[in-house]
Amino acid sequence: MRLPSLLLFAILFAAPAAAAPAPALPVVLTAAERDSLTRALRTDRDDTQKWLQESPSSYFAAVQRVDFGDSRALSVGRAADNSVRVDDPGMPEHAVLVVVEGDSFRVVASSPEVTFTANKLEYREAVLPPSAIQVGRWTIRLSHQRYPALIVFDPQSPRYAEYHGMSWFEPDFSYRFAVALTPHPRPDTTIIHSTRGNMRRAVRVGWFDMKIAGKKCRLEAHRLLEPGVDESSVSVFFRDATTGTDTYGVGRYVEPEKLPDGRWLIDFNNAYNPACAFSPHYNCPIPSKANTLPVAIKAGEKDPHYEH
Repeated sequence: MRLPSLLLFAILFAAPAAAAPAPALPVVLTAAERDSLTRALRTDRDDTQKWLQESPSSYFAAVQRVDFGDSRALSVGRAADNSVRVDDPGMPEHAVLVVVEGDSFRVVASSPEVTFTANKLEYREAVLPPSAIQVGRWTIRLSHQRYPALIVFDPQSPRYAEYHGMSWFEPDFSYRFAVALTPHPRPDTTIIHSTRGNMRRAVRVGWFDMKIAGKKCRLEAHRLLEPGVDESSVSVFFRDATTGTDTYGVGRYVEPEKLPDGRWLIDFNNAYNPACAFSPHYNCPIPSKANTLPVAIKAGEKDPHYEH
């Protein structure tokens, strides 16, 4: 099989991994700090459940996704000739035309009586970054990721009725680390596979080294090369010994937080499931083989059992 040129380049010319420093140990906390963090986690988890059950941007509100594919433009409306058809009397027959323009989207009202809302302002035409517009009661997400798509959200989605709750591991701060990022000596472009079969480009910026459950563990840190991604951001997509049993089979994510001293806070109590664990209308990064940990991370979100 012939490898794509970008992937072949990454294999042949990627710099070797930097030598691992002494792994970070869990942060030492006082009893008061543990209590405060536990309360914050429980509040955040309550808010997450409320958001899933009620929010118009909930994963359960997503009712349709249409990828642009080889097309530069998609039309949205009630009529059968639209690329994205919303068969509801509240949707105009021809609502908007969305055109991909580089890293942005040009949105144009398709009928004289139609307007749309973006950032609380009303338009008939606008060039927008990856974001969302409002047409009637529907939110249309302008998703880019270099594989543009439109995702339709309906606050009256029947999928809300499928909600059966969420579950988490109990807070355990032996999974909380303040850890230095070992920078890649020559940050390289690599490929992150996704749940919709896309190969998404990312920079491998370095590694985090921790001692988890007595074992040395190394995680790659990535930054997706996609419109709208903060250039200072770092993401960790990982699997562990709970993946496919207690936790979602694709894997989970954790977002490192930069600390004032230059280290990064990685708290696996905040590990969360990708959107595709709840809905088929998302395109989620799949953790690399290198980010499969040999230990069980019994912290953060468990498998919600909505999508498999």
